[in-house]
Amino acid sequence: MTKIILILITILGSFIMRGQEISGKWNGVLKVQGTQLRVSFNINKTENGYNATMDSPDQKVTGIPLEKTTFENSILKLEIPSAQISYVGTLNKDNIIVGTFTQGGQSFEMNLSKEVIQKQVYARPQEPQKPFPYYTEEVKFENKTDHVTLAGTLSLPKKEGNFPAVILISGSGKQNRDEEILRHKPFLVLSDYLTKKGIAVLRFDDRGAGESTGDFTKATTIDFARDVQAGVDYLKTRKEINKNKIGLIGHSEGGVIAPMIAGNSKDIDFIILLAGPGLRGDKLLLLQKEILERQFGVPENDIQKGQEIFKGSYEIVLASAANDEKLKNDLSSYAHSKFDDKTAKSFTEQITNVWWYNFLRIDPAVALAKVKCPVLALNGSKDLQVPATVNLEAIKKALSKAGNKNVTIKELPGLNHLFQECKTGSPMEYDTIEQTFSPIALEEISNWLLLQIK
Repeated sequence: MTKIILILITILGSFIMRGQEISGKWNGVLKVQGTQLRVSFNINKTENGYNATMDSPDQKVTGIPLEKTTFENSILKLEIPSAQISYVGTLNKDNIIVGTFTQGGQSFEMNLSKEVIQKQVYARPQEPQKPFPYYTEEVKFENKTDHVTLAGTLSLPKKEGNFPAVILISGSGKQNRDEEILRHKPFLVLSDYLTKKGIAVLRFDDRGAGESTGDFTKATTIDFARDVQAGVDYLKTRKEINKNKIGLIGHSEGGVIAPMIAGNSKDIDFIILLAGPGLRGDKLLLLQKEILERQFGVPENDIQKGQEIFKGSYEIVLASAANDEKLKNDLSSYAHSKFDDKTAKSFTEQITNVWWYNFLRIDPAVALAKVKCPVLALNGSKDLQVPATVNLEAIKKALSKAGNKNVTIKELPGLNHLFQECKTGSPMEYDTIEQTFSPIALEEISNWLLLQIK
């Protein structure tokens, strides 16, 4: 999943030091697995001492309220027992807090000061620069069912002509037309590569993102599929598009959406699944959670405890008739038996979120069983979000059961969820890797596409 899954950083509170004023913003950098996460703490003086909030600008999170703090003899101690988080630091004569942040048994040095900290900026050498050697046009089309207008970019090898075309379908989370994440623009790189190969490409902002209308927070995977279908309908109105050669390329959740459309439409001639899930939503999210937590160093006992808790909640969702008050009450009772009140409330809200509820219940095999057109499914061997082997096997099994014989399945060595060449596959690496899209993956995609459009 493109919904980036990073380490939860919710720490720090307020403190007092004799003769020093600590109100204001304190800044630090947490260095985890080769990447840097900036942290800012906003300290405010109150009648009883201080309160504080935390910002994590690199994760676009602000105003997180901080909990338990003590400050005695220049030593700051903070704890969030429910999240297994603690911080201990000493305020020195240079007005710097020298300390250690701990989560899930792993400890990281993190010092705080009032200096503004600039994060290291990494190059993005693959990002194409204007002027492009092909024609691009800003376009809009409408999902008439949901009254949503989607805005995007149509890239054509030449302004005039008749070309095969693909639509790029983004992964989970609100994405713009470039599927931009951590200054990487994988869909821009992919679109540029394919257009230069003679293939027209339509990529568009998710509903509620960029220039597209609609409310992303109330949308499900099914809603996003209707948005993509509206894109297909739009391409069919363009004289520059070969209507017998329209395909879909879906990344992550987009790899669930592409089969949904292809299995119910004669307009789709081929699909490519990039890190597309093959497991049902609940099984995928449990597996993803386990693998990522192990990568982040969470103790094995805690991993297994979390698996039991989340599996139990997912079983309640799967057994429910609807995402209604009864389900919310059932999940709330379950969560309160596992967590404190605050955590239980947050947990219940997450599981009953409209997207989450629906995604848990989606089995990709149902849609794949209807797909008769050619399929290419690619995944990186170091993908920790949609693990390659088990998901590719599930995709292959579903398509084989449906009798689809034009299927190519490949696990690409050394690539992560974003199809970058990487060391560990951890989401924490995405930002520091300068490569946006592996040339090997780009070549696999284009070579297969060129065979389909002959």
